[in-house]
This record gives sequence, structure tokens and C-alpha cells, in this order.
Amino acid sequence: MGKQLFPGRYTTDNDEDIVVFLIGMRINKRLAFGKWLPVFKAMPPMIRELYEHKEELGFLSMESFFGLRTTLMITYWRSTEDLLAYAKGPRHLTAWREFNKKIGDNEAVGIYHETYSVPKGNYEAVFGNMPLYGLAKARNHRLITPDIRTARKRLSGVRKA
Repeated sequence: MGKQLFPGRYTTDNDEDIVVFLIGMRINKRLAFGKWLPVFKAMPPMIRELYEHKEELGFLSMESFFGLRTTLMITYWRSTEDLLAYAKGPRHLTAWREFNKKIGDNEAVGIYHETYSVPKGNYEAVFGNMPLYGLAKARNHRLITPDIRTARKRLSGVRKA
């Protein structure tokens, strides 16, 4: 059974700061399985931990994308402090140390991340005929009403219903 669809146009509240963290890897040498596969396999335990301890870690939600060579995870966090605390935590630090020991500057696999700290009122979203997805899983999902029909109006301050 598929995810529940929400017919119509929806948005999210934007009355709290949010941190968007993008992280991924790129397979530069496809046949170097021994280099990129351990990097790929390091993520599922961390994702599981994040979902099992969302509240205490400040993790809100995530989406994943898998291309032919590049993966991308978009994660949403309550604060920069929460994200940095997780980065210093045992599961992530272990994975990071293993990466540096086994891969380091080997060009078979690349990794990247980007962090965006977005103040309240400076983000907006539209979800048309979609299941809960992306920011809609991280923040309050609600129907777009005439008073917030445009992006400009949503950016001027979506308030909790």
C-alpha cells in the first residue's frame, strides 16, 4: 500500500528556525567496490539511530535520492547545535574515523555536505497532491488557504493554525 496522498495544495509552518543539512557521496571509480561500498553502508545505522531518537537528537526528518554515481540525503534539524552534537556523537565519529582510515584522500569515492541555517519566516513550501514529504514531514503540514496562496504571503509569516 502506498503513502497517503493529500489532494490539494499544502504548505508548512515557518515560525521556527530550521537547519537543512545535505550529505552524500559520489562514486568516482565504479569498480572500486571495496572503497565506496563501506561508505554507502555506513549510513543506514545512522539513519536508524536518528529516527529512533528524533526528539533527543533534534532530528526532524529526511529524504534520500540515489543516482547512478551520486547519493543525496536531505535532512532537517531543529538547530545547528543539534546537528553538530550528532556529528560529535559516537556513531558518526566512528563512521568518520573509519572513512578517514580506509579512504582518506583515495579518489575512488567522494563525499560532501552542505549546511543551511534558515531563520523562521525565511522558508516556504508547496506540496500539491503529495504524501507527507520533505519539509512537510519535518514541520506542521497544513492546507493552503486564500490568505497564504502565494509564496510571498507564505514567506511573510505562516502561523500555526
